[in-house]
Amino acid sequence: MTTTADTVLVDARRQFQTLLRELFQFDCADLDFGIYRIMNHKRAVVDDFIANKLPAEIAADLESGPLVVQTQAQERLETAAHYVREVLRDDAISPDGELAYMYRGTSAGQAYLTAQANAASGRSRAALETDIYNGLYNFFRRYYQDGDFIAQRRYSGSGDTYAIPYNGQEVYLHWANRDQYYVKTAEHFLNYDWTADNPLLSDHPIKVQFRLQTANLEQNNVKGDKRFFLPQPDQMQWEDADQRILTIPMQYRPLTPAETDQYGKQKQQENIIKAAVTAIPAALSSNPQPLAALTAVAASGKTNLETHLRRYAARNNSDFFIHKDLSKFLNRELDFYLKNETLNLDHLLNAGPQPAAADFQKAQLMRQIGRRIIAFLGQLEGFQKSLWEKRKFVTQTRYCLTLGCINPAFYPEIAANAAQWQEWQNLGFIPESLITPSSSPPPPPPPPDFS
Repeated sequence: MTTTADTVLVDARRQFQTLLRELFQFDCADLDFGIYRIMNHKRAVVDDFIANKLPAEIAADLESGPLVVQTQAQERLETAAHYVREVLRDDAISPDGELAYMYRGTSAGQAYLTAQANAASGRSRAALETDIYNGLYNFFRRYYQDGDFIAQRRYSGSGDTYAIPYNGQEVYLHWANRDQYYVKTAEHFLNYDWTADNPLLSDHPIKVQFRLQTANLEQNNVKGDKRFFLPQPDQMQWEDADQRILTIPMQYRPLTPAETDQYGKQKQQENIIKAAVTAIPAALSSNPQPLAALTAVAASGKTNLETHLRRYAARNNSDFFIHKDLSKFLNRELDFYLKNETLNLDHLLNAGPQPAAADFQKAQLMRQIGRRIIAFLGQLEGFQKSLWEKRKFVTQTRYCLTLGCINPAFYPEIAANAAQWQEWQNLGFIPESLITPSSSPPPPPPPPDFS
């Protein structure tokens, strides 16, 4: 029998697993370039942890320690309540758990009251597991925003909303994306061409071109309003002459108020692509060849059109932050979160030793799971940082020296080098009138006096 607590637990687990898949960008599994290719190597391990190891680890930890005492007390209370309703009356216990006064002297009533007192400070296993999922969800959702991890340290039970990690400096400047690199590459737009097999004429593949019509950009490397790639299905061009070419115009700009209502306020680029996957084939209903090519299923499991639209948007829309040390930052913030919100001081002082021990065990479990997730995220962020900080390789080095810096013993060798004289002439150091058609170049001019 499924209870309300079980349903709430399933919803909390699913909500947290959905957030983890968002953190690890599972919706980009079909992208095979850059950081996405590296993430794909870890995707199977991360997915196994999210779907299998995470629930099993939480369930196993709830089978031992002070938490199991709480769950056993709740189970005994439920058994006693069932016995009261079975032996006495169905309405002997009110919906809020209060035993009717007339039954308090019975043996069944006494057993129920004893079990109720023992379970007063405890919670059911489903409720405890739900607390763990909700606590971890609130932590990662708090610090994760639009693909980046932003400092959002908050007070609990205080009039102030945010806290900053102040270390006693006389003057301290703080900003939300402190200790992060800001990477803005959205202005490097490239034409995107790809070739699709023609299901109707196998010997005549179709070339598809994404061409940027307009790009509304912020200047001076500022982040500005969010901008999106919007295909223009009503302006597509299909050439079926010498070559079969389909050109799809694109715009890169902020959304209008009407488009914001249409695409929503979350995952807007994804919603734009979903709408385009329907609108573009509809506009090609009179051209069966490009229609069949775009709607054919690719290796990613999506249509050719959706696959390449998502790749195009991901390649060119890459305003993001790279944290300099994400693992250290999140581990520090997780400790603060657990001390500030999970281990509530007033509750620990008033509840007694047994509930306090259960709260410590719950915080320890949340810390253990949170650190494993942070370790995965830190590896990916660290790889991006290593690419950003990669030292440039020196492939060639040339030096330009004046003759005054060279020992005069080398002058005859320099004077016999015709290529050197030609380079001096190309650089404008020697008038053309000094160059004679004879095989031997003129003697070098005297070295300049730098004294």
